[in-house]
Amino acid sequence: MPTVQVTDLKDGDFLLDVREDDEWQAGHAEGALHIPISEFVARYGELTEAAPQDVRVHVICRSGGRSAQVTMYLAQQGIDAANVDGGMQLWAETGRPVVTDDGRPGFVL
Repeated sequence: MPTVQVTDLKDGDFLLDVREDDEWQAGHAEGALHIPISEFVARYGELTEAAPQDVRVHVICRSGGRSAQVTMYLAQQGIDAANVDGGMQLWAETGRPVVTDDGRPGFVL
């Protein structure tokens, strides 16, 4: 399964956050698309509408387990996807911004 490090992500890379609503509301990466894993199959069309053609989908969760499952599913659908190793925990630890929906500083739940 393709995996990327948080430090390898660049501004503007497409990021899909598959954590649950309470985790998302506590804090997330600005600009990420949020589709909880528990709703992912039903809401798959939202991803295909939002993701630009021929762009890798970087999938993130809290630590990497749930995002790995979604990454495998996307690969089976023919989508170029990569799991973000270490997830939002490592995202925050490396100093990347974590925000709430209204742009205030957030935290990883």
